[in-house]
Amino acid sequence: MAGFNVRSVLVTGANRGIGLGLVKQLLGKSNPPEWVFATCRDPEGERVQELKTLASRHPNLAIIALEATNPASIKAAAARVEEHLKGSGLNLLINNAAIVRLSTLESETPEDMSLVYATNVTGPLLVSQAFLPLLKKAAQGSPQPGLSCSKAAIVNMSSEGGSITNLFAWQLGQVVSYRCSKAALNMLTKCQSLGYGGDGILSIAVHPGWVQTDMGSSPSQQAPLTVDMSVQGILNVLPTLSKKDNGAFVNWEGKVLPW
Repeated sequence: MAGFNVRSVLVTGANRGIGLGLVKQLLGKSNPPEWVFATCRDPEGERVQELKTLASRHPNLAIIALEATNPASIKAAAARVEEHLKGSGLNLLINNAAIVRLSTLESETPEDMSLVYATNVTGPLLVSQAFLPLLKKAAQGSPQPGLSCSKAAIVNMSSEGGSITNLFAWQLGQVVSYRCSKAALNMLTKCQSLGYGGDGILSIAVHPGWVQTDMGSSPSQQAPLTVDMSVQGILNVLPTLSKKDNGAFVNWEGKVLPW
C-alpha cells in the first residue's frame, strides 16, 4: 500500500466479510485516510459490533446507515457523508454490498432474480449517482493529473463468476442470479468509465478472489483466500490503477480478467 494516500473512502456492506476487512486495513495503514465511511443496513444491528469497536478506537471512522435498495436511505447517507467532509470531496467509493441466493437453473425464481439484481447492480448504480457530486468535487480539488484511486474513483466489487468467458466455479454452484448480476455490474462499470472519466473519476471492477466469507462459503470446498489476503491484494492493486485501466475488470492480484 506504499504511496496510496487517499483522504476519504466509503465502503458499502462494511459490517462483515471483505467490506469489514477493507475498513480494518485502511484504518491500520501508517497513513490512514482522514475519513473512512463504513456503511451497512442497520448500524444498531447485531452484526455491527466489530465496526463499533473499531469506531471507538478510530475517530476517523464513521458508521453510516445505507440500504443499497432504498433510494431514500442512499440519499440520506450521502448527505451525512457530505456533512462530515465539510466542503471537501470523496476520493474513493467502494461498492462492496452484495447478496447471493443459492440456486440452479431449474430452481431460480423471478423473486430472487429481481432481488439480487436490485442489490448487486441497481444498488451500485444508485449509490454512485448519489455520491457523484462528492466524487466530482474530489477530482476537481485534486492537483493530480490523470485518473487514480487517490484522486476520485468508483470501485465495484465484482466476481469472476460474472465472467462469460471464464464462468468461474460453475461446478461448485450455479447461482444463476448472482452470476447474471455480476455480469451486469461489469457492464455498469464500463458505462461509468465512459460517463465519468471526463470528470476525472476512475471506474473499475474488481474480483476479490474466492474468499472465506459467509457469501464465499461452499458446502463441498473451502475457499482458498482469507479475507486479509484478498483485501491486502486489493489495496496493493488500487494504487497502481490509472487512466489506462479505466473501465477494466481486474482481480485482487491486478490481473485483467476477460468479460
